[in-house]
Amino acid sequence: MKAQQIIEWGEPLQERDYETPEPQGGEILIRITACGVCHSDLHLHEGGFNMGQGNFARLADMGVELPMTMGHEIGGVVEAVGPDVDGVEVGKSYVVYPWIGCGDCEHCRKGRDIDCLTTRPLGTRRDGGYASHVICPDKRYLFDHGDAPIDLACTYACSGLTAYSALKKLDYLTENDHLVIIGAGGVGLSGVMLAEHVTKAKVIVADTDPEKRSVARQAGAFDTFDNGQPDAAEKLKAKCGGGLRGVIDFVGRPETAGFGLDCLGKTGKLVLVGLYGEALPLALPRMPIFQLTVQGSYVGDLQDMTELMELVRAGKVPPIPVKPRPLAEANQALQDLIEGRVSGRQVLKP
Repeated sequence: MKAQQIIEWGEPLQERDYETPEPQGGEILIRITACGVCHSDLHLHEGGFNMGQGNFARLADMGVELPMTMGHEIGGVVEAVGPDVDGVEVGKSYVVYPWIGCGDCEHCRKGRDIDCLTTRPLGTRRDGGYASHVICPDKRYLFDHGDAPIDLACTYACSGLTAYSALKKLDYLTENDHLVIIGAGGVGLSGVMLAEHVTKAKVIVADTDPEKRSVARQAGAFDTFDNGQPDAAEKLKAKCGGGLRGVIDFVGRPETAGFGLDCLGKTGKLVLVGLYGEALPLALPRMPIFQLTVQGSYVGDLQDMTELMELVRAGKVPPIPVKPRPLAEANQALQDLIEGRVSGRQVLKP
């Protein structure tokens, strides 16, 4: 098998050859046909996360060892199964749920692998999809994608799932509410397209890039807004008739999170998803006075993935823009993402 791997943090990925693994026990060997390139891969590649105030959370301190193969939006064909596997068809194409826990704790037994304290997701803690093959540890992590092309379907394992899970945290909004989505990248666009299945609120997409705002309108946003203009929060509140009850920040910068907080009215909730980094100063008295909520949202659990893939198989999820490119172009794909040249999702194909 071939893999594009991090050999040194922050340095270009290198192609390495390995013996193709043989699945053991309940494992399944997947021949990868598509793997999405996620913005969080940039943080993994550089070796950690900017926590603000001069603090950097290093992956090496969290037990992540090199070399490592990134990639968690994985789709592919079952090439072989371990001796304990039944009900999985060799030759069938699946999307792989990558957010895998220890398998033994209470969270994992409830299908909440994402809450596992010793979680080992594909592409972030164990080798992932920037490769020709990957081992899936259990059949419960395989999802039928129906008629959806695998280049698109693989993105639902993170881009779609992350958006769906974040939207569910605001599913109480009504048709009288506006829901602001900050960031019209791949995850934000997924949020626009999935919103109608979760909330009745009117979706407004805020982004500083006019091209991305245009794509968001084409994707079905009720309206778009330039949050880079002066007094942006006040202007948006005036446009919506007052403070908002729900904002999702898919970027995660101090500027975007601060804008989101400033848009909230009484009992409003800001759902923070993006991992761009740094720290956010808070006016603490405003939180209790206005009864505000700031809630983090990472990805979804197995139940969320089941619900999402049911929508996908039923043809109820419009496609986001997808750009396939060869696995050998992984470094250029990361660079294009850094420089903001990507609308939708890039997908690497071995």
